Amino acid sequence: MCLAQRVPVAPHSRRSPAVSGLRVVRSEARQHLLEARVVMATVPELLQQQEEDRSKLRSVSVDLNIDPSLQIDIPDALSERDKVKFTAHTKTTLPTFQSPEFSVTRQHEDFVWLQDTLTETTEYAGLIIPPAPTKPDFNGPHEKMQKLGDGEGSMTKEEFAKMKQELEAEYLAVFKKTVSSHEVFLQRLSSYPVLSKDRNFHVFLEYDQDLSVRRKNTKEMFGGFFKSVVKSADEVLFSGVKEVDDFFEQEKTFFINYYNRIKDSCGKADKMTRSHKNVADDYIHTAACLHSLALEEPTVIKKYLLKVAELFEKLRKVEGRVSSDEDLKLTELLHYYMLNIEAAKDLFYRHTKALIDYENSNKALDKARLKSRDVKLAEAHQQECCQKFEQLSESAKEELVNFKRKRMAAFRKNLIEMSELEIKHARNNVSLLQSCIDLFKKN
Repeated sequence: MCLAQRVPVAPHSRRSPAVSGLRVVRSEARQHLLEARVVMATVPELLQQQEEDRSKLRSVSVDLNIDPSLQIDIPDALSERDKVKFTAHTKTTLPTFQSPEFSVTRQHEDFVWLQDTLTETTEYAGLIIPPAPTKPDFNGPHEKMQKLGDGEGSMTKEEFAKMKQELEAEYLAVFKKTVSSHEVFLQRLSSYPVLSKDRNFHVFLEYDQDLSVRRKNTKEMFGGFFKSVVKSADEVLFSGVKEVDDFFEQEKTFFINYYNRIKDSCGKADKMTRSHKNVADDYIHTAACLHSLALEEPTVIKKYLLKVAELFEKLRKVEGRVSSDEDLKLTELLHYYMLNIEAAKDLFYRHTKALIDYENSNKALDKARLKSRDVKLAEAHQQECCQKFEQLSESAKEELVNFKRKRMAAFRKNLIEMSELEIKHARNNVSLLQSCIDLFKKN
C-alpha cells in the first residue's frame, strides 16, 4: 500500500519536535482499504493537540541547550512508500551562513551521512556524538491496515470505522515520532558549541540542492561490517586494559551494566505499551458486540446494553491515552537513552584506544633511546600521543558529567509526569465505572 502524507507545523517562535496540523493524503491501493482524503482533526482540536504534543515530545529532549543564534526545526515532512522527505528549517544570526533564514529538503540517508562524518572526525573524539535517528519504519501500521482490509467483511460498519481510525492514529503517531527524532538530532548538534561550527553540518543545513548521499553498495556495506568486527575485537582486547584514571574505570563499568538494564527495560516497556493498546482494541469489539446484541433485545434490556456499550467505548479512549502516554513518557525515553549510551560507549572506546596509543608511544621511545636511533621522531610521536590523550580525557570527563546530569533530569521529569498521568487515567476509569453502576442502581 502506498501512503503519502504531509505533516505541517503551525509557525511559532521556537518549534518543538511535536508535529501538528495533521492531514493525511492516502492513495487508493487495495479495494478493502481507505479511499480519498481523511481530515484527522478540526482546527480547534489541532491547536489543543499541538500544545499537548509539544510538551510530550519535548520531554524526551530535556537535555537540549537551546542556542538562540542557531535555531533548527522540521516544520514539514512528506512520507512516501520507501522514503520520508524532511524540510529542515534554520534561523540564525551567525555570520558564517549566507542568509538569516533558510530551508532545505533532506532524506534519512543524509542524516546518517552527517552523523558518520562527525564520528569519523578526530577533533571530536572526546565528545559523545549524538546517534543518528532511527530509520523510518511504517511496516507495522501498513500490515495492520492490510489485515483490517482483509477482515472488513467480518465486522460491523461502526466497528470497522473505529478500528480504521485507531490504525490511522497509530500511523500518525509513528510518523510524528520519526519527525521528532530527526529534529532532535539536529537540535542536539546545534547545542554543541564545537559541532555547531562544523563545515559539514553547515552544508547539511544550508546547501539547497540534493546532497546526493546514496545508499551504501555491497562493497561499502562489507567494509562497514569489517570495521564493526575489528571494533568488536578491539573492545574485547581493550576490556582488559586498566584505566589510569579511576573515574573512567568506574564510569565504564557502570555504563556496561546500565546499558544492559536500559535495553531490557526498553523491551519490557514496549511490551507493556502494546498490551494497553491491545486492550483498547478489544474494547472496540466488546462495545460493538454489545451494541449489536442490544438491537435484538427487548426495550427493557436494550437500554442497559447500550449503556454498557457506551461505557466500553469511553474506557477504550482512556486505555488508548494510557498506551500513548506510556509510549511517549517511558518507552521513548528508554529508547532515546539506550542509543545515547551506545554513543557514550563509543567515547570510552576512543579514550581507551588513545590510552593504548600513548602507552605504546612510551615503549617505542624507550626502545629508540636504548638503540640511540630515531629518538627525536619517537619523542615527537610520544608528545603528540600524550597531548591527544590528555585533551580527549579532559573533554570526555566533562561530557560524561554533563550526560549524567541531563540523564537524571530527564528520567526524573518523565517519570513524575507519567505517574501523574497514570493516576489521572486511573481516576477516570474508576469514575466511568462508578457512574455506570450508579446509573443501574437508580434504574
